[in-house]
Amino acid sequence: MALRIHSLEDRAAPAWDAFVQATPAASFFHLSPWARVIREAFGHTTHYAYAERDGSILGVLPLARMRTRLFGDSLASTPFCVYGGAVAVEEEARLALEAHALDLQKKLSIPCLEYRRLEAADPGWQGRPPLYFTFRKPIVLTGDDAKDMQKNIPRKQRAEVRKAIERFKLTSVSDGDTDRLHRIYAESVRNLGSPVFPRRYFRLLGQAFPGAHDVTTVLHEGRPVAAVLNFHFRDQVLPYYGGGTRDARGLSANDFMYWEVMRRAGNERGATLFDFGRSKAGTGAFAYKRNWGFTEEELHYCYRLAPGAAIPENNPNNPKYKLVIAAWKKLPLAVANILGPPLVRGLG
Repeated sequence: MALRIHSLEDRAAPAWDAFVQATPAASFFHLSPWARVIREAFGHTTHYAYAERDGSILGVLPLARMRTRLFGDSLASTPFCVYGGAVAVEEEARLALEAHALDLQKKLSIPCLEYRRLEAADPGWQGRPPLYFTFRKPIVLTGDDAKDMQKNIPRKQRAEVRKAIERFKLTSVSDGDTDRLHRIYAESVRNLGSPVFPRRYFRLLGQAFPGAHDVTTVLHEGRPVAAVLNFHFRDQVLPYYGGGTRDARGLSANDFMYWEVMRRAGNERGATLFDFGRSKAGTGAFAYKRNWGFTEEELHYCYRLAPGAAIPENNPNNPKYKLVIAAWKKLPLAVANILGPPLVRGLG
């Protein structure tokens, strides 16, 4: 039978997600619940499509249109996610999905089509100078925390974790409290000069992935000082949105937190891969992940541009945002929490 391209509907979501789970090249960010989260949290239109033949899904392509006055108009796979692009088990299906995306871009007069992938740009696609990198490393756990820490964490970070436990008596809890996480995260990103996501976004993520997420929170004398939202996919743990209060650094809370994520995911869920997510080159987060013993892998952003269009530069490394970032760091937290969500919807 002929290959067909379909738009994702609710009735096809279970088959879509079964395909993603079974296809090694697919990622957590290819799962179908992201479509609803992106629509409801940010108001963006989603165009999730799949290739089907004789009732079997052969490929999927998550797409969302980000159109804002400040940051332009693009069709991306996938905003607010690390990985994207078409994933297929047949080349014909991959090419058909790519052609579908290009037709959609032309039909809607969208200047920019963007794929986020580990693979370099295909012929006909335009790459960009390296900007984002992803960090992944195997987890090796035996149940002996002292030995496991030595196997998985560099010496300096082990010392910080031990200091957090022995000197500062930090503890952790693992639950689904995204509101508590958001309070800590909001303070953390304000201090970095970045707009915060809406609280609703974190709640929607928790609802969308009920058995595949948790929140690790670090406590000092019963008070939360750091927290991170983790996703779980196949044998992987992905600590995704995290941050700490101003006290966290002096308490070694972040090092303790990520060790707790690794330890819990390995011992309680059988995770064997720690995916530290994306970071921009030259940032503190990039250096931090390197110091944790991770080797960076370039995350390729691949583009198809309409005539006269340019690759978007909506990132903090753009010099035109320097003064805005500096001013944002000085905003009262309550003000930053009001101004941030309308801005961040265009910065996926």
